[in-house]
Order: sequence, then C-alpha cells, then structure tokens
Amino acid sequence: MASSAAQIHALGGIGIATYSSSSKSNLNVKGSYMPISGSCYFFGARNGPFTTPTSAFLRMSIRNGSRYAVGPVRVVNEKVVGIDLGTTNSAVAALEGGKPTIVTNDEGQRTTPSVVAYTKSGDRLVGQSAKRQAVVNPENTFSSVKRFIGSRMDEVAEESKQVSYRVVKDENENVKLDCPAIGKQFAAEEISAQVLRKLVDDASSFLDEKVTKAVITVPAYFNDSQRTATKDAGRIAGLDVLRIINEPTAASLAYGFERKSNETILVFDLGGGTFDVSVLEVSEGVFQVLSTCGDTHLGGDDFDKRVVDWLASNFKKDEGIDLLKDKQALQRLTEAAEKAKIELSTQTQTNISLPFITATADGPKHIETTLTRTKFKELCSDLLDRCKTPVENSLRDARLKFKDIDEVILVGGSTRIPAVQEVVRKLTGKEPNVTVNPDEVVALGAAVQAGVLAGDVSNIVLLDVTPLSLGTNTTLRTDSVMSKIIPRNTTLPTSKSKVFTTVDDGQTRVRFHVLQGEREFARDNKCLGSFLLDGIPPAPRGVPKIDVKFDIDANGILSATATDRATGNKQEITITGSTTLSKDEAERFAKDDKQKREAIDTKNQADSVVYQTEKQLKEFGEKIPGEVKEKIESKLQELEDKIGSGSTQEIKDSMAALNQEVLPLGGEGASSTDSSSSKGGDDVIDADFTQ
Repeated sequence: MASSAAQIHALGGIGIATYSSSSKSNLNVKGSYMPISGSCYFFGARNGPFTTPTSAFLRMSIRNGSRYAVGPVRVVNEKVVGIDLGTTNSAVAALEGGKPTIVTNDEGQRTTPSVVAYTKSGDRLVGQSAKRQAVVNPENTFSSVKRFIGSRMDEVAEESKQVSYRVVKDENENVKLDCPAIGKQFAAEEISAQVLRKLVDDASSFLDEKVTKAVITVPAYFNDSQRTATKDAGRIAGLDVLRIINEPTAASLAYGFERKSNETILVFDLGGGTFDVSVLEVSEGVFQVLSTCGDTHLGGDDFDKRVVDWLASNFKKDEGIDLLKDKQALQRLTEAAEKAKIELSTQTQTNISLPFITATADGPKHIETTLTRTKFKELCSDLLDRCKTPVENSLRDARLKFKDIDEVILVGGSTRIPAVQEVVRKLTGKEPNVTVNPDEVVALGAAVQAGVLAGDVSNIVLLDVTPLSLGTNTTLRTDSVMSKIIPRNTTLPTSKSKVFTTVDDGQTRVRFHVLQGEREFARDNKCLGSFLLDGIPPAPRGVPKIDVKFDIDANGILSATATDRATGNKQEITITGSTTLSKDEAERFAKDDKQKREAIDTKNQADSVVYQTEKQLKEFGEKIPGEVKEKIESKLQELEDKIGSGSTQEIKDSMAALNQEVLPLGGEGASSTDSSSSKGGDDVIDADFTQ
C-alpha cells in the first residue's frame, strides 16, 4: 500500500512497545505499552489479499537508536470527492459519516457557477465573482464551456454563435477560446480546469484535508474525445481522476443509495447544455444500466437562446437596432432570459426590464416587456419535441415499455421548467419523482462512486454501458460504410469480434480505422485511431480471413486487435481516449497552472507577512532597539517592492530575509520555548509504517 494513499490514526487501548534504550520519550499515543522482545508486529486483518488493511502496525524509531513499535493503528483512506462539472453550475460532494454530502463553497453556496473570467489587469476570477462581472467584461468571461470541451470547430459551429466571447480554431481545427485581456487562446479543458480547481479547493477547506482524487461525471452521450478532454481538465487542475461516470448513472446511485427495493427507473437529465436519458435496474445495491441515449446539443442554454432571439427580434422591429451584434447587450439579454426562464417555473408571467440596453443619437434605449409561460412554451416548442426522441429510443434499446418503468427521476436544473415536466408526464404517463434535488443529485451520486473506489462503500455494484456504437472500416472514402462491432448500450466490460477480408487482389496490408458513432457512413463518425496489419500473403480478394476483435474494460479502455488467420500475424491498438490536447500540451498547461497558483499563493502569503510585521512594529513600538527596527523596516520595504514587481522566488527570498530579522521580536518567549523543547536531548521521533 502506498503511504500517500492513506492516513494512519492510532487507536486507543492496549499497545506494545519495544525499546533498547533507557531514555524516556513521550510518545503522543494514548494507551499503555509493554516492553517485549522483537521488532515488528501487525494488528488487525485485511479484508482481502489486495485491500487496504483495516489496522496495521506503526514502528517508531528514535535517532539515538531506540525503536518503538506502537499499535494497533487504523488505516484511513484518503478522501475521494465526486464532482458534477456542469455547463451552467457545478457541484462537489463527499461521503461524510457514510452518507454523500454536498460541499458548500467559500461563498456558502451549494453550487458554483461554471464561469471563469480574466480582468484587464490579468487577474483570474472563478465562480460567482466571475459571473457578477460578466456584463461589463463579456469578451473575457467564459461560460457554458462544457459545450466546447473535446470538440472540433465544425462540431460546435452553432454553439459558438451563442456566447459573448470569441470562439476560434487552431491549425488542427480544434476549438480555442480567445481572451483579449491577457492575449491568450485557451483550450476548453484549461477553462474547465479552473472550475475544477476551485471546487477541489472548496472541498479541501470544507473537509479540512487536502483533496487530490476525484470522480467526475459527464453526459452519458459524450463521445470518447469529450470524456478524455474532461479527464485532461482534471489533470491540468492537479487531480487524479479515478473514474469518469455518466451523469444519469450517478443520479441513480444517489437515488438508490441505501434503498432495498427492486426498481426499474428512467433518469431524465436535462442540464444547461446537454440532454441524457438512461434506463436502469436497481436491485439491492446492483445498478445495471440497460440503455442510454441523448443529445449533446440540447440544454437550458438553448431555451435561453429562444428568449434572447425573441427579445432581440422585437427590439430590432421597434428600433431598427440588432442587439445580437453588441457583445455587452448580448450578455445582458442572456442573463435576463435565464432569469425569466427561472421565474416562469413558479409564475405564469414575468416582467423583463433592461434599461439603457443601448443608445442612439436620439438618446438611450430600453427594453420593458412581459413574457408569459404560454409564450415561452410556444418559443421553445421544437426544443420540447426534441426531448421525446431520446426517451423513446432508450426504452426501445432496453426492450421495455413505459408501463415497465417504476420511477421517473428528473435531473438537471432545466427539468424545473413546467413545460418540460409536462412533456415527461404525457410521454411516460407517470408523475415524475421529485424527492431528489436536480441540481445536486449528480454530485451526490459521484460521491457514492468515489466512496466505492476509496473502499468506504462495499455493497454497491455498477454495471454501465457504452453510450455509442464502436466499429471499423478499412477505408474512409466518402462512400465507405462503418461496420459496427460493439453496438451502443452494450454492458461493460465486453468483447466482440468480426471477420474481414481484402478488397483487392494480391493485397498484403490492411489499415483499420476505429470509429465511434451511430451514422452509417464512416466519414460521419468519430475516428478514434487507426492501425495497420501487414504481412498478409498475396491472394485473390476475399480469400484472406482477418479476425478483428474489440475489447472494452470497466474503465472504458478500448483495445482493438486484428489477426490474420493464415499467418497468425497480429496488430493491435489500445485507445485510452482521443483528445484535442496532446499529452505534452496537457502537461504544459498543468505545469503553467501550478506555477500561476504558486505565484498567487506566495503573493497572498507575502501580503500576510507584511501585515503581521507592521502590526508587530506598532505593538512593540519603542521596545524594539533602533538598529533592529531599522533592519526590519528595510527588509519590509524590500518585500513590498518584490510583491509589486518581483518573481515568485524573489518574493520567497525576501519573506525569508524579513522573517529572519523579525525573529528576535519573539524575545524571551521564543527563548523559553526553545530551551524547553531542547530538554531531553536528541530524542526526536521518526515514524515509519509497516503493514
């Protein structure tokens, strides 16, 4: 067991100590200790051959040669959190007292806006503070970034027109987000990493321990590239992402946690930018996903866009001005549309008031109008219709009918829209279950899965499915067809194979493309990678037989193997995920982010040192010798100068120099502390852990 993966807590009760010296040391562990022969003992037992021991033996040595063996000790697993990285808002949860608990952020809120902004001075804002200044800084405020993560420009052309910042493409056609305030173009993964970093920092403060491991959720219909990009965002944020799980599956874990009844549930997950439907069987701790379907281009942002377009169209008709071309006006319209949508969930109509939305030679212009729930439903009628098809497809793939569903769980803030709830009622014939909080249930479920991986929860088994079909093709010509090997909604882990042959006489090599998607033609699906099988004996076309086998493990890692039956020649490829970032880029971003974070922390620490030093100078006043005071003030001024313009290392050096000068201010108290701590000689205890 790696020592970094566990904390060691000494238990009360009887312990055993061995020692070879007559010196007496105060071991700060409660219990009585008996001298015996020997040097190492183990207390307690493992749950299995490869599990973390429930208790263990702590051997302690003293620098003068004595050895103490203290036990028993209990091994406490490192905390793993569950994160719902949402389009609009994000949340983090952890197991506390055996139950999933939402972590409140520094502002005291249970969810954090998925918004990152850069000010003109280059400062970075994340969460509520970034959202508050969006109207005055629209081009440098990044929201709804999840819609761009792991995508190429041609896949998100429509979404790029709906945001106030500029979305561009790099030389590889990958999406980049332009930030004029600092003159940099960000990958969507970098922006998402800032949100994840804040969530983890909030969790560390809330739990009072450093968090480095997490389970992150993604929409069930995310493709391989989007999933890997999400994992890259975690890596950039300094996280060890243990598992990526589907949002509807996480919601079902939260709903079914500690429930004993056998149920078939349908999870209807309509978030800020994506829509998923999953059908699951929940039976005494076993969560089996039967099918999943969705639309990664449908969410609450699209409902907001309908209201924005309606407001802008009416204003253009009345005033002849297109507000959509004004970034600041567009941001105000978007915020007003979101507010109106939320208010219409509890009211039949709402007033939209936007004073000074723009100005002309005639003076300022305003928007003052009323939006009714009926009009809102009319504006979004096509979006509501798009919610129906994935539900019907998921039931068909699960080979079930609506009468077979026991519960319908609503997940995602957009399911609060009355028109959406009405669609669910009419479609399923059931009243949706409202016992779970749609904004928090995904994070709570992710915390349950985190508990399973950390060893804190042992009575849950999760059987997930692959959301999209996987197949291959030997050419990517415009008329080539994808041959599906693993159909969508196949339970993981799985292994399937097909036989292929050559298409030309005397052909000695075949290149296989690994594809993901539901389209018939190869060019319309996502290419995850390719590999070449050569050394095929020349033969008429159709004669050689090549076995192509796809294996997917529980973590979604795909291995593809092609074997020539005649020669036994084999070629394989392991696809852990295609991504819009190279490994070097992801590592460079992670390093850059760590350096920036260190610089900010160092400056904050330096500011605190300056404040404390100034406070001490005022408190001690004339008691400080003139020469000492002069040195302190000199070092204090030097540190203040470095805070303004120095490097991180220079600030650290100046802090160290100032602390050295301030040390004598401790006076007699410091001396007495030093002398008391030195009594007892050199008995400094080092501890090492033995399983």
